[in-house]
Amino acid sequence: MIVSFTIWSMISPMAQDISALYNLSATQVSILVAVPTILGSIMRIPLGILSDKYSGRKVYTLTMLFLIIPLIGASFADSYGWMLFYAFFIGMGGTTFAIAITYVSGWYPKEKQGLVLGIAGVGNIGTAVAGFIIPVIVATYSIDWAFRILAIAIAIMAVIFYFGTSDREQSGQKTLKSALEPLKHQQTWMLSLFYFLTFGVFVALGLYLPTLLQDLYDLTSVDAGQRAAIFVVIATFIRPLGGMIADKFDPKKLLTVVFLVIAACAAIIAFTTGNVILFTVFCLTIAIFSGMGNGVVFKLVPMVSQGNTGAVTGIVGAAGGLGGFFPPIVLGVFKDMTGGYYLGFILLALFSLACLWVNLRRQKLVK
Repeated sequence: MIVSFTIWSMISPMAQDISALYNLSATQVSILVAVPTILGSIMRIPLGILSDKYSGRKVYTLTMLFLIIPLIGASFADSYGWMLFYAFFIGMGGTTFAIAITYVSGWYPKEKQGLVLGIAGVGNIGTAVAGFIIPVIVATYSIDWAFRILAIAIAIMAVIFYFGTSDREQSGQKTLKSALEPLKHQQTWMLSLFYFLTFGVFVALGLYLPTLLQDLYDLTSVDAGQRAAIFVVIATFIRPLGGMIADKFDPKKLLTVVFLVIAACAAIIAFTTGNVILFTVFCLTIAIFSGMGNGVVFKLVPMVSQGNTGAVTGIVGAAGGLGGFFPPIVLGVFKDMTGGYYLGFILLALFSLACLWVNLRRQKLVK
């Protein structure tokens, strides 16, 4: 998952290099950065269902092998349009989240799901790996070779994964109707809303921070990528802690704290973007609490519909991925319209307060 997520997140750290190559506007850059999240989000639903029905090991391996095609294609792209086309299919790297959670969940009892799925979710660290290595590869070699090197890496990883893992028995008789049964549960939609925020802000800032930092503070692509990677590292490694705490305490109360803190930090950032120290402090605070929120939400996912963990994971995971798609575009549009990013962070604060309201209105998160 780390290798897959590195591929899923690789466009952002070199977005400014691509922008200089094709003379792109802020909106065009934001669309390029965000477009991999579309397929990486939507396809989590069918791949989660397929992982429930068939072999998670085979689905995972085939997904990784598929990524080789758009990576090689992008290495030969000669226009913004072709780069956008291949970036869309590179988004398949993000679908591995649903496969991984489904694959791992079946091996452990429900009292350990929070911690175990939090550990599996550490694969999100691939976003940080991209921030660290992609600018260096581009600076040392080229944009083209960044794609080719990762194509080689995912091919090797697919072989290692297929021959180095085993599968639990799958229910090949599961119908599409039964797989989509979780859509009837209100809890599925509520967890999707919450994950749209917690994972969405993780993805959005993880992907767009390099661009944001370079634009606001004139940092180099390497420096900005490494600073953004710190955000991702913190959010990723706090995730298992969030799941572990949710194993022991009331998830609803934990989410109340998460939503309050994210709302407060986003509101403060909206009016302090000129101060790099305050911007850093409150961004890292969001990293801590969004990561914790991710762990709490996925502690609850396997409890929504027994036997349909892949379907619920796909639905909730898709919502989280889409939560990462819209903010970069919104930030880019606001930048072109107003010259600043403050409106984007105000919207984040308001959405977090909306999630807080929904959470407080519900008496139980799962049956």
